[in-house]
Amino acid sequence: MKKFLSANEAVAHAAAHAGCVVASAYPGTPSTEILENIAKFKDTVRCEWAVNEKVAVETAVGASMAGARALTAMKHVGLNVAMDPLMTFTFVGPLGGFVLVSADDPGMHSSQNEQDNRNLAKFARALLLEPSDSQEAYDFTLKAFELSEKYSAPVILRLTTRTSHSASLVDLGDFKPVPHPLIPYKKDIRRNIPVPAFAPTQRLNAQKRTEAMEKEACRSKFNKVVKPMRGVNVSTKAKGLGIVTSAVAYQYVKEIFPDCAILKLGWTNPLPKALVEKFAKSVKRLLVVEELDPFLEDQIKAMGLKVVAHKTELNMFELNADRLQNLRHEILGDMPKAKANKTDATLPRRPPVLCAGCGHRGVFYVLHKLGATVTGDIGCYTLGAFPPLDAMDSTICMGASIGNAAGMRKAGLKGRICAVLGDSTFFHSGITGILSAHYNGTPVTTVVLDNRITAMTGHQDNPGTGYTLARDPAPVTEIADIAKACGYKKVVKVSADDLAELEKVLKDAMDGDEGALIIAYAPCRIAAKLTKEGLCETDPEACKACGACFKLGCPAITRGDEVAPGRFKMKIDASLCAGCSHCRQVCRFGAIKKVR
Repeated sequence: MKKFLSANEAVAHAAAHAGCVVASAYPGTPSTEILENIAKFKDTVRCEWAVNEKVAVETAVGASMAGARALTAMKHVGLNVAMDPLMTFTFVGPLGGFVLVSADDPGMHSSQNEQDNRNLAKFARALLLEPSDSQEAYDFTLKAFELSEKYSAPVILRLTTRTSHSASLVDLGDFKPVPHPLIPYKKDIRRNIPVPAFAPTQRLNAQKRTEAMEKEACRSKFNKVVKPMRGVNVSTKAKGLGIVTSAVAYQYVKEIFPDCAILKLGWTNPLPKALVEKFAKSVKRLLVVEELDPFLEDQIKAMGLKVVAHKTELNMFELNADRLQNLRHEILGDMPKAKANKTDATLPRRPPVLCAGCGHRGVFYVLHKLGATVTGDIGCYTLGAFPPLDAMDSTICMGASIGNAAGMRKAGLKGRICAVLGDSTFFHSGITGILSAHYNGTPVTTVVLDNRITAMTGHQDNPGTGYTLARDPAPVTEIADIAKACGYKKVVKVSADDLAELEKVLKDAMDGDEGALIIAYAPCRIAAKLTKEGLCETDPEACKACGACFKLGCPAITRGDEVAPGRFKMKIDASLCAGCSHCRQVCRFGAIKKVR
């Protein structure tokens, strides 16, 4: 059986085929589609969106301790949130196979930072597998469950944006999604409770396990020597050059260095040192090519092996064939440098913007008008930082907005301060923030932008939507009830599309001397399919070209006739307008009307 699959889809199919019983994750690009596709096998796999990555890992850990095969998935920064349980579980060790998929994002296509989670796999003493394409993503995931049970070790499967979202033909073999039999659970506090009395033994066991895993890595078919491609003329300068590489970097190496011997590593932690040493002896010069940190290179150098030095930058941002061509030009000189991609400087740049009709726009418009210092968070609303809204001062990580605002207030920063985050982010890690601020008597105003969806990663459900990942009905958790339970007296729900009321509520909250939680509600118009509701149009005769509506930054508002240098009448693109009516509310001349 063969299918055309992305690596994310391949992982999902492999989990079902391997008999995974429990799968838990928090959505985050580029990992989101893994759980969405595992959910298609809900008859055999129990899937769920957890409120954050830490809970997702803890759920998978519990399933593993009960003897079931379990999988958890997250983007690279999600693993930061989940390190607490993982670092202890590495001592305890799985009973049922435990696989953690970390999808890294070289180049920061949809992330606030760039990090190489191979370092965290080594730190956690986890077995690390790195597929280079969809077929390997499938094969490695199948084997990961077996290796986890064999060594009682957590296995991290590391994908990157390029592998996660690239698709190729995958041989699924005799595909049968059947739950794997549970390994009988037995109470064993010496194994499962890492208190000081038991932890030293668990630490020694983890070390012995690592040594055993390294020996198997040296003979694993996931690590192999690839000889120069047949029919390719071997460059005189390339003779004797051997390249150590892994993951998607292998695809670029194979393209640009087809005449070189390659040690392709798919099992990279623990590093198969004996295999690397044997390969190094078979070549005259050794080059290491990897994406992001010198994870392999530093370990190989520590073995006392000499590695070819180069000036071509490989350890920042996403690799591509051009960068490898420049590397070959530098060290071999038998290939010209890649031509620089030149963009026409005269072409206008399209800045990132909130969708037309997005309720977040009204909140940021008002906050900017009120001159507030706004600590932001991770989500669509991060776009509120850019002109013309220009209404966000910081973004650190999920849930950080509230703690950041509290810290600014504690530091003595004067003026209006407001923390802003979305509903899914509030459930993820905002609750502890408002509780801490209230407990410590810090009068922080928090605005929850409640569009009842996890919008940025593709409209996934959360505890406030009323549905689970499997689209089964679920209890709706009210944000206002949580805030009141935390002790907040001032809890206000207001329509994010009513600018006058928003201004009144936000001004009152930020100028007050007590903590406040404001729920600015407006549905995500794309998720709710409201993009064609109540469309607006302009009366060109009534428009005074004052420019007030342009300050909203709505992509549906465009320039019309120029009435004076730098002053334009406005037009509304009916194909983009979603009918939020923000523009009608800021126009002082009644020049904007509803079509229906």
